[in-house]
Amino acid sequence: MNKKLFVVSGSSGVGKGTVLKEFLKRNPDFMLSISCTTRKPREGEVDGVNYFFISKDEFKKAVQSDKFLEWAEFAGNFYGTKKKFINQCLEEGKNIILEIDTQGALKVKQQMPEAILIFICPPSLEALENRLRGRHTEDEETIQKRLMEVQEEIKRAESFDYKIVNDNLDNAVLELEKILSGEQENA
Repeated sequence: MNKKLFVVSGSSGVGKGTVLKEFLKRNPDFMLSISCTTRKPREGEVDGVNYFFISKDEFKKAVQSDKFLEWAEFAGNFYGTKKKFINQCLEEGKNIILEIDTQGALKVKQQMPEAILIFICPPSLEALENRLRGRHTEDEETIQKRLMEVQEEIKRAESFDYKIVNDNLDNAVLELEKILSGEQENA
């Protein structure tokens, strides 16, 4: 059976990381893709497990050599998904999930039209705002920027294959399981 690349995106605070963590706990035959980054490892992070930590020079050379499926710059650091890593996982028969932003997801779809894009939606913009505020990790200006970005992400999500509303963790995980199972049967 052919394996597929599944790309999961969603706005900050929507709970996509929580949904994926629970999904992967219940579905150990799937793996989360490992991205490259130029930022320094945080405490407890392991090279080749959390990220592939590389220098900015290495990253720029890889960009020039067209080695990335998608890449972006955030806060002065670069993040990207190497084509070789994804292709190797698929060739080895692994089910792989890539968790990235909506812009990156659309870049992946351009290069790999067979990739399945899934957008995790908040139950409402009000609920998302409450979640962002409830985290107590950002100031008001950052929260307002994130809420403005949500509007753009929702527009980009119109090009996605599936949308899952995360109003209940178990329901969102079950919905993700149904989508991935159905897509594998169609492979």
